[in-house]
Amino acid sequence: MLKDKKLSAYKPSATRIKARFVAISWRDLAVSFGPFILLILVGAWLVIWLIRPAPPSSITIAAGPKDSNFWRVAERYRDILARDGIKLSLVETGGSLDNLKRLADPAQDVDVGFVQGGLAGAVEADALSPLVSLGSISYVPVSVYYRSPPPREDGRAAPPLRQLSELSGKRIAIGGDGSGSSVLAATLLKANGVEQGGGTELLNIGGDEAAQALTSGKIDAAFLMGDSVSLATMGKLLRAPGIRLMDFSQADAYVRRYRYLNILKMPMGVFDLARNLPARDTQLIAPTAELVAREDLHPALSDLLIEAAHEVHGKANVMQKAGEFPAPLEHEYRVSDDAARYYKSGKTFFYRTLPFWLASLVDRAVVILLPVILLLIPGIRLVPMLYGWRIRSRIYRMYGELIALERGISRETPEEQAEILKRLDEIEAAVNRMKMPLAFADQFYVLREHIGFVRTRLEHQAMA
Repeated sequence: MLKDKKLSAYKPSATRIKARFVAISWRDLAVSFGPFILLILVGAWLVIWLIRPAPPSSITIAAGPKDSNFWRVAERYRDILARDGIKLSLVETGGSLDNLKRLADPAQDVDVGFVQGGLAGAVEADALSPLVSLGSISYVPVSVYYRSPPPREDGRAAPPLRQLSELSGKRIAIGGDGSGSSVLAATLLKANGVEQGGGTELLNIGGDEAAQALTSGKIDAAFLMGDSVSLATMGKLLRAPGIRLMDFSQADAYVRRYRYLNILKMPMGVFDLARNLPARDTQLIAPTAELVAREDLHPALSDLLIEAAHEVHGKANVMQKAGEFPAPLEHEYRVSDDAARYYKSGKTFFYRTLPFWLASLVDRAVVILLPVILLLIPGIRLVPMLYGWRIRSRIYRMYGELIALERGISRETPEEQAEILKRLDEIEAAVNRMKMPLAFADQFYVLREHIGFVRTRLEHQAMA
């Protein structure tokens, strides 16, 4: 029985718990914590305002003409992004130049697009400043197909064309309006002195239309590139009788003059061993296709797009080595900070280990909570100090009034002493009404003792 009584003495009763809460000065607590809580809320709001919102669930890509190589690549991107719940909408365009113009126009609802190198000069520089590159994704060979020249007078076959200047006076399809092929073809032909007029016809047709015109004899040559024609069409032309693929004998010179161009060496038979296509080692020149985006593209979507590019373009083929693309090659557009970070260190921890939707939520929560935690660390120390200072300042204020009353005891008349006693009663009543945290109970009771001491002196003075 005695043991039970001892144990019950240590159990927190409802009365004790109530006493602890009654002793709290809620006003002082609010004044102490209020500014700090307000600071945290303002900091959290600033963080939310400054950081990017959650990634959107859908984006739009400027692809190219339907059935072009770019269009087929965009379809593969769409399937890959769908795994993470992101809808990729494809926009049919005229080709690389059209893609670039749409990206540079804020009124166009396009977020990302395939852009062939060598087109930056066709758009105003100010319009290009908000655009960034997510990396080069593939080579885009400058494929010039031409009809074999007629045999010589002696019956021997005419030598193959190896320089663009040899196309002077011929009918040449340079690509449809809006295609990168048309811009690059015009640039390269002009550098070789081949321009419209004087028997030379530059026709703005491309894709399957240009291939058909070439095989039917309506034109003499055609520039065909990945933004306007499919690989299947290029393969058919390689196998078509009387059609040849130009070997760029001046490839080194082109690369020196145009920094966005590269040399591609196609070994004999690389396209078709049985038919030995091409029939000899062939040099081509090629810009790279870049994945260009607006600079406000969400970082998480940037990572997903580069991931898709790795899956689509990372394998080896006749044009490239395994792992060669995508790559942060900076030509005409600066590589975005998010892309540079991805190529250097990969995806962030959360996006690497969690599902995309959950990683997005956690990533934003961490960004918001981090400054809050940084504010809480000093706050945990400062707020209790401020709260204690307010309680002590109230006690000290009472002591100040008490000292002033005590000093006037010996100099006042009996009527004034009665007034002092009344004031002392008011001070004592005010002290008794004070909500005093238990940590300051000793100071509270000492103050009450001192009030009693002053009262005793006052009563003795009145009796003297």
